[in-house]
Amino acid sequence: MDASIFAIQPTSAEPIYRQIVEQLRRLIAGGQLASGELLPSVRDVAGFHAINPMTVSRAYGIAETEGLLERLRGKGMAVAAMHRGTQSQAHRLALLEAQLADVARHAQELELPAELVLRRLSKIMGGS
Repeated sequence: MDASIFAIQPTSAEPIYRQIVEQLRRLIAGGQLASGELLPSVRDVAGFHAINPMTVSRAYGIAETEGLLERLRGKGMAVAAMHRGTQSQAHRLALLEAQLADVARHAQELELPAELVLRRLSKIMGGS
């Protein structure tokens, strides 16, 4: 696979690692990347786009945690085998990540303690 698969915009306000993760989500969901397909190496992507290899590694790590990618010993990263109708808890939680970050930022701006915000969230979700 070619390292040019990613369209990275260095001047974007969105961090590069997030750009890569978002593109992976879309490419996999849209079927452009099939289960088992190998991704370009961290080194190839970093070299092609003139970015830090740790940035690419971070993106691949996040995608692996979400269940989008899997590490194949001796081969690199590949698109994970997807199970129809089932998404991992990590994947579902990742869909809330941006909203949770916004809530955390708003709570900090309002100088609200985390415990209070978490109790309210638990109550809204139907917990105790």
